[in-house]
Amino acid sequence: MPRFVIEREIAGAGQLGPRQLEEISRASCAVLERMGPRIQWQQSFVTGDKVYCIYIAPDEATIREHARQGGFPADSVAQVTAIIDPTTAEG
Repeated sequence: MPRFVIEREIAGAGQLGPRQLEEISRASCAVLERMGPRIQWQQSFVTGDKVYCIYIAPDEATIREHARQGGFPADSVAQVTAIIDPTTAEG
């Protein structure tokens, strides 16, 4: 199944405390539970004013529906076409 990177612009995201991040996570998980196993949240990276999320889903429309139901922004959704890391250089 395809993997996606979602960019969410959230002012002050990097200043959110543990409780706020827990609430956001719970909201996301509640939507995921309702949507069923066709969409999976792998992890997110919180930065200054953005959150970058990694999801597995059948298509971009499913990602955007999760965002709509959860009330989350999905400013950019990009399908991952390859994954590289330092071992890629080893041929």
